[in-house]
Amino acid sequence: MKVIDKIALVLVIIGAIVWGIIGIFNFNVVEAIFGVGSIISKIIYILVGISGLWAIKILFDK
Repeated sequence: MKVIDKIALVLVIIGAIVWGIIGIFNFNVVEAIFGVGSIISKIIYILVGISGLWAIKILFDK
């Protein structure tokens, strides 16, 4: 497995945990740490989203 694949999977796992916390406790960890609507929060969401798309590629690799 390539390094980029591992990074993508880690970010997808972190994203899943954050969404789980939002769903269970109605608490957004990213916004609590970096601020609501901050550029850092947006970058984190973008990186997690790109990682999710990359994970689709990993799923179908042989």
